[in-house]
Amino acid sequence: MELSAIQQALHTVSAIPVTPFTESGEADFATYAALVERMVAGGITVVTPNGNTGEFYSLTPEEHRAAVQAAVAGAQGKALVLAGVGFDAATAAAMARDAASLGAHAVMVHQPVHPYRSDEGWIAYHKAIADAVPALGVVPYVRDAAIGAAALGGLADACPNFVGVKYAVANPQLFATLVRQVGPDRLAWICGIAESWAPFFWPGGAHGFTSGLVNVITGPSLQMQQALEQGDYARAMAIWAQVRPFEELRARRNNANNVSAVKEAMAQMGLCSRTVRPPISELSEAERQEVTQILATLGVAEKA
Repeated sequence: MELSAIQQALHTVSAIPVTPFTESGEADFATYAALVERMVAGGITVVTPNGNTGEFYSLTPEEHRAAVQAAVAGAQGKALVLAGVGFDAATAAAMARDAASLGAHAVMVHQPVHPYRSDEGWIAYHKAIADAVPALGVVPYVRDAAIGAAALGGLADACPNFVGVKYAVANPQLFATLVRQVGPDRLAWICGIAESWAPFFWPGGAHGFTSGLVNVITGPSLQMQQALEQGDYARAMAIWAQVRPFEELRARRNNANNVSAVKEAMAQMGLCSRTVRPPISELSEAERQEVTQILATLGVAEKA
């Protein structure tokens, strides 16, 4: 897939699949593939295995690999696979090469987990990964407001396969300034904090957004994307209001519910178990009842 085509393909809703576990805590990759197939059938065209909603930091190296395999199998060539990679630079580069061998089109690089960082070091980290997979698109996951135009522009100068940014700092004004400084058309700019923020990042240049909600239902997210593309902000905000209760539940307790709420909804629909791995925990009984009410509001029926 040409790098220009990858960049253009990222201007949409990027699904972040959950990693389904059995009740005993083992990863269930047959179900994973089926869930990805379900999302793609529902209109999703970008899938990111090994994202945070997939419990990236709770998976083993073998499970990271299996998640990419399952995503590729479930996508069936109908969606771009943007595989999450991370940890130290050598490990991330190896994960990227493995993802390429499994059929991924691009890699999403998790923000480096390190107490110290310089712009030069940040560029070097991502360049090591990009150089390992020159035919794949590379998309850094930016969660640090201190990463600005110097770092992003420097990486764009150094790496032809740097195609997009998943931006997850909840500051639309800072984001808009950054896009103007680096160039709105130079990269695919993706709102990395989902439907709650997508309408507010769109005017600044984020012409796509990530979503965990699409594990449950794809319609509202795709309709929001369409409304934003058409400049119909009233409709986009109506959808925003519709999905806000679910996204607020996910954000509760400093995002402790982010994955648990999605899996609870899926469990109530009979799609997968609600099981999560530490340091995440399942929802309380009261929050489970909230999910039931939200599903009814969204027009999603529980499993009979």
